[in-house]
Amino acid sequence: MSQIVVSALIYTDGAASGNPGPGGWGALFWNQKSNEVSELGGGVPQTTNNRMEMRAALEGLRFAKGQNVTHLEVRTDSKYLINGVMQWIHGWKKNQWKTRDGAPVKNQDLWELIDEMNQKIKVMWTYVPGHLGVPGNERADRIAVAFSKDENCSLFHGLYSDYSVDLEKVDPPKKIKPYYLSYIEGQLQKHTTWSECETRVRGRRGARFKKISNSDEEQEILKKWGLSSQ
Repeated sequence: MSQIVVSALIYTDGAASGNPGPGGWGALFWNQKSNEVSELGGGVPQTTNNRMEMRAALEGLRFAKGQNVTHLEVRTDSKYLINGVMQWIHGWKKNQWKTRDGAPVKNQDLWELIDEMNQKIKVMWTYVPGHLGVPGNERADRIAVAFSKDENCSLFHGLYSDYSVDLEKVDPPKKIKPYYLSYIEGQLQKHTTWSECETRVRGRRGARFKKISNSDEEQEILKKWGLSSQ
């Protein structure tokens, strides 16, 4: 696909417990012209993870169409969705929705609806790694999981400047060798092993400690403790 200038961004994710089992989908829609963000989500009593991944994308596209958006980017951690919409669907349609082996294509109903929307809006489909700390993906996942478990989930609608999720960040946090932070009486220390950290914090009233696995995690815990990076 040639490069397109997007005016909106959507993060999508799906979840299903048991696969098949109770499922949920989540989507984050950012209208970059109005600078407004809308979180979307829903649940289904019996479904699969792939169907929820597709449903999230479909609902995001429908919402974009309702907002008169014509050019957008969809970011998803589902290779099934990415490969299906960008590669496999062309062969399926030529083969009357049959696979190379002649079997019916799974989830044809949703593929047809996504294909219809994909022709009405210019979409750039982007794969992002799942469960590695990409903020938009993590939030979409939390929404999907909450709906799959029928839990209360407050969905945000408002200005991006008031939104707590960084939707522009697509790179996972840099991995580092795990270490431990301890914070006692205003003094922050880093420890290479748990035993070293444990020795410092054991029996100390008000001691704080945390295992750190990536750079974003360190920044988050330091901010929580009211500190800047040291």
